[in-house]
Amino acid sequence: MPTLDWIGKKAVLNHHRQVPFRLLKADPKLSVGDPDCGNLLVQGDNLVALKALLPYYAGQVKCIYIDPPYNTGNENWVYNDAVNSPEIRNWLGKAVGGEAEDLSRHDKWLCMMYPRLCLLRQFLRDDGAIFVNIDDNEAVFLRCVMDEIFGSRNFIATIVWQKKQSPQNDAINLSDMHDYIVVYAKKAKASRNDINGWQRNLLPRTGRQINRYQNPDGDPRGPWTSVDYTCNKTADERPNLYYPIVHPTTGKEIWPPRSTVWRFDPEGHARNVAEQKVWWGKEGKSGPRLKRFLADVSEGVVPSTWWTREDVGDNQQSRREFRQIFGKEGVDFQTPKPVTLILKIIDIATSPGDIVMDSFAGSGTTGHAVLHANKRDGVPVQRELDNRRFF
Repeated sequence: MPTLDWIGKKAVLNHHRQVPFRLLKADPKLSVGDPDCGNLLVQGDNLVALKALLPYYAGQVKCIYIDPPYNTGNENWVYNDAVNSPEIRNWLGKAVGGEAEDLSRHDKWLCMMYPRLCLLRQFLRDDGAIFVNIDDNEAVFLRCVMDEIFGSRNFIATIVWQKKQSPQNDAINLSDMHDYIVVYAKKAKASRNDINGWQRNLLPRTGRQINRYQNPDGDPRGPWTSVDYTCNKTADERPNLYYPIVHPTTGKEIWPPRSTVWRFDPEGHARNVAEQKVWWGKEGKSGPRLKRFLADVSEGVVPSTWWTREDVGDNQQSRREFRQIFGKEGVDFQTPKPVTLILKIIDIATSPGDIVMDSFAGSGTTGHAVLHANKRDGVPVQRELDNRRFF
């Protein structure tokens, strides 16, 4: 398998093993909140914190979401997005040694991410997954490193999130309108019927999706929508699906275009006719379409890789949410993520009782989204462990 190399890689390959364990101890003088709530926020270097949390949570986390620095060169915010903060420079000097002086921004970013990703993998359950927010600055390098640490066969998808509503007029070249969310499983399913490994949840149908199902002919089976009666195979590939269908009104033979075939063989079409599942249009003169009833479809929708701002929010929404909590004069945070974005990840990747982890907590949106999901779902809580927890 091809691998990615960079200056300093050899020094960080096993760095996560060299970081000493420092077991966490609650200090009431430095802590806030209920220590028994089941959730945890740790302030400090995330590499040290990860090693301290590992004895408690190794192999227990169902979903990891991280929003690491994108390495854009911006040094005017809390994470120092040029990977050039005094803390990172000091760490690189110790971990990488003299080579650190020759590192490019990409080298520094990879040195910073590699040991953290190695540790994060150890937190995941065998049926867990990690979601990593990133943009074009490091997307290619991230995929290569994730392939190396998690295994290329465990790559699930790259989600495209529309983060802006309008193009930037001051863009030098093209205005970037999206970010990526790269998804890897600890252990991906080998096939559709594989009962082991990560299993995504179906998403609940939205009101807009449900409204697509109507009942214009008063069918006693309830609301339905019509779908294409053909499929993308050729007559040469599936000759048994290339045949004429007799129109019930005109009596004429209807053939599918030569580049497609019917979805059903003659016997299957006959069953559809007998069960009154073929729709010929309001006037009864159109080509055949299949009636798909709302009662027959699955209880949810398969998640896709295209997430629009209307679906999960954008940067503008997240800044409004941030100001509502902290006020216009509150803490300045330029790139919080919308709660609805993290909620969708939680819906896809977790169930009540699961643990969600975020090692680049930033504005705290992940914890906010977990609490929101618990409240929304209204799970009867007999014990705290019945709800999702985060750290």
